[in-house]
Amino acid sequence: MRLAFMGTPEFSVPCLRALLAAGHEIAAVYSQPPRASGRGMKQTKSPVHLFAEVQRIEVRTPARLKDAAEHDAFRALDLDAAVVVAYGLILPEAILQAPRLGCFNVHASLLPRWRGAAPIQRAIMAGDAVTGVTIMQMDAGLDTGPMLASAREPIGPEDTSGALHDRLSRLGARLMVETLTKIATGSITAQAQPETGVTHAAKISKEEARIGWRRTARELDCHIRGLTPAPGAWFTVQQNGRDVRIKVLRASPVAGAGPAGMVLDDQFTIACAEGALRISQVQREGKAPSDTASFLRGFALPVGLLLD
Repeated sequence: MRLAFMGTPEFSVPCLRALLAAGHEIAAVYSQPPRASGRGMKQTKSPVHLFAEVQRIEVRTPARLKDAAEHDAFRALDLDAAVVVAYGLILPEAILQAPRLGCFNVHASLLPRWRGAAPIQRAIMAGDAVTGVTIMQMDAGLDTGPMLASAREPIGPEDTSGALHDRLSRLGARLMVETLTKIATGSITAQAQPETGVTHAAKISKEEARIGWRRTARELDCHIRGLTPAPGAWFTVQQNGRDVRIKVLRASPVAGAGPAGMVLDDQFTIACAEGALRISQVQREGKAPSDTASFLRGFALPVGLLLD
């Protein structure tokens, strides 16, 4: 097929790579504009943008798709279809209707569960045992279009959103290639999403990532794994009269009891509403990640201290 590919983060790259390997013609790649990042606030191209340049594919980076000129430029590509993977811009009706067969999206959940911006994090944070990817024909709603294919992926007890992200990215790439073959031959039919089981995966706010010790150890384990590596679950500790933010990168539920938030021992075990968490890797603001022993040598947390 003659395709446009629309994607931005690293999650999208395996799908673009797989489409090229399958022999599809990529007429143009659309990606978010370069953003200022790092200490020098240098303009940085997205992972999809960088990959497409290596492949010598035209890259377009409009800040918005609402202008008629953008619609005309997209129509002029004369596409069979567009493949959309974590692009980051809403596609207006004029864009959705331009390709001959439509626009198809890889969504990192089993729709209609976890529609929205953060389906991978939300699935782990909620304690889901299984998630997956869905290939959807896009419509004007937020992840509401009819489904063409899906594939399941178990969530293990130690899975972080980073690990699950990588597996779902590869799974979605394979499933999109398989689905496009069926679309081309007319051997697949889209099915409307069920009206029951709808949940929404809202973007994670910084404040929501804060660890509340009055939750159970099991709930906090899911919370931490779902937010690792980004944006990172965190709590604060007073040091020299100021709050120091500490991200928890790895922890395990263990037996333990005490007031929620109390430091129970010298192994960084913190009491929760039920059970306790033993923290094994953390990161202070402006510092590299460190294991518990290294952290505690430079940052005292006396037994009995009550964390907020």
